[in-house]
Amino acid sequence: MAERTPRVAVIGTGGSISTTGRHSLDLAEYSTFGTTLEVDQVLAHFPEVNRLGIEVVPVRFRRILSTSASPQDWLDLNRKLSEVAAGDPPVDGIAVTHGTATLEETAYFLHLAAKVSIPVVVVGAQRPPNGLSTDAGLNLVNAIRVAAAPAARGLGVLVAMNDEVQSAREVTKTSNWRVQTFRTPDFGILGYADPDGVVDIYRKPVRRHAPDTEFEVREAKDLPKVDIVYSYAGAGGEVVEALVAAGARGIVVAGLPSGNPTPEQRKALIKAAKAGVLVVQSSRSGSGRVADRSRTLEDGFVPADTLNPQKARVLAMLALTVSSERDRVRRMFKEY
Repeated sequence: MAERTPRVAVIGTGGSISTTGRHSLDLAEYSTFGTTLEVDQVLAHFPEVNRLGIEVVPVRFRRILSTSASPQDWLDLNRKLSEVAAGDPPVDGIAVTHGTATLEETAYFLHLAAKVSIPVVVVGAQRPPNGLSTDAGLNLVNAIRVAAAPAARGLGVLVAMNDEVQSAREVTKTSNWRVQTFRTPDFGILGYADPDGVVDIYRKPVRRHAPDTEFEVREAKDLPKVDIVYSYAGAGGEVVEALVAAGARGIVVAGLPSGNPTPEQRKALIKAAKAGVLVVQSSRSGSGRVADRSRTLEDGFVPADTLNPQKARVLAMLALTVSSERDRVRRMFKEY
C-alpha cells in the first residue's frame, strides 16, 4: 500500500513573514507601509510548498504585527490549535507563522499550554516575502517539513528558522536584523532542517512541556497580570510600587547579573511579596541560571532558573492559574 501523504496545517498570525514591502529594498519599514497577507496568500507567494510531498492546509487566524500580540491572542491561538488538531481528516503537524518580536513568548506559552500531541512549529522571518534575499520562503518550507517529521514528535513546541530547529523554552531573539537572530545561549539547537529535506534531531528537551502539563487554559478568558521590572544601576522601587498599585499579581525582575535587583528595588519587592504578589527573580544577562540562594528564600522570591525575563513572565502567568503558593510555583520553575 502507498504511504499516506502527510498533512500539515499552517495557521497564520501575521508578522514579517506575512507582510510585503513597497519594493524589494523595503527591508526596514515594510511593517509600517506594507501589506500584511492572509496565510493562504503567503503560501501562494511561495509555490515551492507544493513540491514537498506534503498536503498543506492554510488556516486563517490573525493578521497582526507581533508587537501587538497579547495574552488574549495566546489564549485564542491555543484554542485554535486544539480545534485544528481535532479536525477531520487529521493533520500530522501544525506550523504557525508569527512575527519575530514576540515569537519566543507565544511559542513558550504554547509549549506550556497546548494540549495537542502532534508537532507544533512556530516560524517567522527577518525579511519580508518580497524583499531582496528574503528568508521567509525557506523558513516556511522548513517549518512545514519539521511539522511533518516523525522526529519532531514529543519535543514540545519548536521554532524553525535559519535551517535550525530549537526548543520554544530555550530559544530567544538576539539581533534586530540578522537572519540568524534566534539562538539558544546555554544549550544550543536541537537539530537541523537541511537543504536535502532531511530533518535531523540531535538532542531532546528534558523539562516538562505540552501536552503533559498542569496548565489547562483552553476555557480561560484571560490570564493573571504579571509585569517585568528592569534592574539597572541606581534603580529605585517606584516602578515596583506602581505595578503593585496597578493590580499586578506577579512581578518578574530582570535583575542585574546574576539575577539580583538593586537594594531599593529589593526593599519594594520584599514588601510586594509579603503582600501576596508573586516575585520571580530572573536576569537581564541573557545566559546562565539564577540560583536558588538562601537570600532568595528569605526574601520570598522564586528563582527563574534559566528562563529569561519574558519567558519567566509566561510561566508565572500560567503558574498563577494553578496556585499562588510559592512552594508550588517554585516547583514549577524547576520542572518546566
